[in-house]
Amino acid sequence: MEIRVVNLKEKADRIHDLHAYNLIARMNNIDFKLVKAKREFIWHRHDETDEVFLVIEGQMKIALQDRILHLHEGEMTVIPRGVEHKPICDTVCTVMLIEPSGTPNTGNAGGFLTDTNLEWI
Repeated sequence: MEIRVVNLKEKADRIHDLHAYNLIARMNNIDFKLVKAKREFIWHRHDETDEVFLVIEGQMKIALQDRILHLHEGEMTVIPRGVEHKPICDTVCTVMLIEPSGTPNTGNAGGFLTDTNLEWI
């Protein structure tokens, strides 16, 4: 495996399609994914893993059952396994997700929003 530097801003600039999940790195069995989003996603949970959201550009909200988290550029949160959540991007934002390889973006909810066509950028 080649050891390299990954510039998150440069990778984000290469993303032109909203809601397409892009792989930028892998460590062991953990994927580092970037996505540009502008939508209210669905309620879902990941029963087998925690999920990290790190805002690279813009801002987003993550609705939980009892409150809403507000994340700004440079901020992150860890959603523990089994916790139902709904990401919300009112404006275009770039988010890095860190989670085990093969983790579906829609978790237990499934459906037509499940993105299985991850592309390396």
